[in-house]
Amino acid sequence: MTARIALLGFSIECNRFAPPATEQDFATRTLFRGAPLIAEAHAPSPRMLGELPGFVADMDTAGPWEPVPVLLAMAEPNGPVEHPFFQHILKECEDGLRAAGKLDGVYCVLHGAALTTEDHDPEGTILTMVRAVVGPDVPVVASFDLHANVSGTDVRTVDAFIGYRTNPHLDMRERGAESAQVLRRLMGGMKTHLASVRLPIVPPTVTMLTGKDAPNRPYGELIDLGQRRMAEPPYAGRVVNVSVMGGFAFADTPFNGLTAVVTATDAAAARDLAMEIAREGWARREQFHPRLTSLEEAVQLARRTEDRTQPALIFADVADNPGGGGRGNTMFILEAFHAAAVKDAIVGVIHDPALAAEAHRLGEGAAFDARFNRESASEFSRPFHAAATVRRLHPGPVQCRRGIFAGGTIDLGPSAALDVGGITVVVVSQRVQCADPAFLESFGLDIGKARVVVVKSRGHFRGGFDEFFRHEQVIEVDAPGLTSPILHHFNWQHLPRPVVPLDPQATWAPEQYA
Repeated sequence: MTARIALLGFSIECNRFAPPATEQDFATRTLFRGAPLIAEAHAPSPRMLGELPGFVADMDTAGPWEPVPVLLAMAEPNGPVEHPFFQHILKECEDGLRAAGKLDGVYCVLHGAALTTEDHDPEGTILTMVRAVVGPDVPVVASFDLHANVSGTDVRTVDAFIGYRTNPHLDMRERGAESAQVLRRLMGGMKTHLASVRLPIVPPTVTMLTGKDAPNRPYGELIDLGQRRMAEPPYAGRVVNVSVMGGFAFADTPFNGLTAVVTATDAAAARDLAMEIAREGWARREQFHPRLTSLEEAVQLARRTEDRTQPALIFADVADNPGGGGRGNTMFILEAFHAAAVKDAIVGVIHDPALAAEAHRLGEGAAFDARFNRESASEFSRPFHAAATVRRLHPGPVQCRRGIFAGGTIDLGPSAALDVGGITVVVVSQRVQCADPAFLESFGLDIGKARVVVVKSRGHFRGGFDEFFRHEQVIEVDAPGLTSPILHHFNWQHLPRPVVPLDPQATWAPEQYA
């Protein structure tokens, strides 16, 4: 009998300090209902991240099945989602599940760091609804970004919890495929138990790299430990999945904290391995303190690249990362580099629709006074203006080739490359982090010849620009912004204090979390 599997998803990373996300934010990125959802998942360059395409491809390969596509909503990280829109999405998903009739399984594409203007845990709300509709016996598998803040509801309502394992995120398609494989085992009769242990550690974003060559990777070591131990006695054959969720500090929820989630075929294995990982995490707690480069030192380093015996450098504006809810338009680094007459530099991508529109009206080759942030009301996005020339225009859609967006399509909106005092600045109309070199190459820019590149990104640029820059060529700049890794800059309202790295008095005892 052909398995009928419902597919639905709600995926957004929410920064409580950023402006609310609207329906338009989802419509601009990914908002599909019914049959078009499956068609897009099969597309050669889908307008969605890789989990659902990976799930669908693995199910297709395994044999006949009947997908029941309900809804998939994804948006660029932003502030809390407007609650009425979320309620509408929730009702659509519930109606779709009820209309589907008998189901053999459900796959949910979630993020784990979503918020609404009224709900700390919309993923938990969705999963509660799913379980209420399908009942206790239909297996439910959910995949999560590794920046998920894991609530108790997220664990209690599913039969398998599948988290990303790479940061920068490069394994979304693989985790979708894994979700399909685990769901088939569940439909075949496998029963699971889930256990989670949360630590009083809220890792700043820059401390969560997983690459083997990363200079400081306490988080990556915990992920490696989980993968190694699940294949060793006494866990081999008993543990189905190990997911170590670092969380997303800026969501500011009551359940923030690095969390080990284990799915196993017996409760003891799940509990014991989750606790083992937690102990190792606590032993590494001092490594979760960020180390950034001051703006003044960044200027000096950029100027030093004029000496061709020195390596080229890439500067990450980690405090204004659109991939964490930043507005993508702070001027601190650009203004400082412009004042210092930094040469052979590319800065991108700056979100400024008004400036991009003006460049398109003027045309390529036009000289004008470029006024950045003329329409911005953000406390960090102060105005800046400078003489500029329109170097190249672009309509917006970009075929991505590396990193988190590889194989997909991102629409930058009408965009322009401007020459601003010898610095090439790429200005876009749709806010997105500069994680793929294609965002710059689409303007004919040769990244390999640049001495300085500045990206509005926290870490995903590492998965896209690593063909040009090694880790030792990456400079993470300490500048103001909505996504600053210096957590003391924020007025936290909901974090379960005390936590590392905010509070020196933070403690943890395993017996408190058993």
